[in-house]
Amino acid sequence: MTETSFIHRFEPATSAGSPPLLLLHGTGGDENDLLGLGKMISPGAALLSPRGRVLEHGMPRFFRRLAEGVFDEDDVRRRARELSEFVVEARKQYGLAAPVAVGFSNGANIAAALLLLKPDVLAGAILLRAMVPLSDPPTADLAGKPVLLLSGQADPIVPAGNSERLAARLTQAGASVTHRVLPAGHQLSQADVTLARGWIANVEARAA
Repeated sequence: MTETSFIHRFEPATSAGSPPLLLLHGTGGDENDLLGLGKMISPGAALLSPRGRVLEHGMPRFFRRLAEGVFDEDDVRRRARELSEFVVEARKQYGLAAPVAVGFSNGANIAAALLLLKPDVLAGAILLRAMVPLSDPPTADLAGKPVLLLSGQADPIVPAGNSERLAARLTQAGASVTHRVLPAGHQLSQADVTLARGWIANVEARAA
């Protein structure tokens, strides 16, 4: 791995047929945060879990923000490029197929940015409590790429209209988007795990 690399954890697959998962934590998380979630969503899948390289008051993130819900979009673009380079490197090093991103909060936002800026890097994405990452993204070709967007009805951080805009933007780019609004806040619930597990099983079945 080069100096553009990320501190990360990698767990090889223990069963064939499941796409690898790229696990992207929320603010203040690290490369260990979502390993358990990944195993619950897709038992046996390879797990690639990087740590965000931006620090906000000592808390790792994947890109800078100017205030809550206000992103430094130049930084979003730069960090998405760095993350895409890391994924390409990691795929070579570990012999992986294109991964499905599983992102929570800040990690879901960088995953959404990856879809819009580097559409070839991901095979699909599970976006947990995501927001629109870029006000004016380039036109991406996401033809047929599966995306699951799970929002919280009582989320104090993500306005309902924002997640709806993200779903619409990804759909316009050609992605096959499933958007569900759950009776939850910003934190994850058992319903997130259940829906994500069922969704990825369908993705695997279609790919088989």
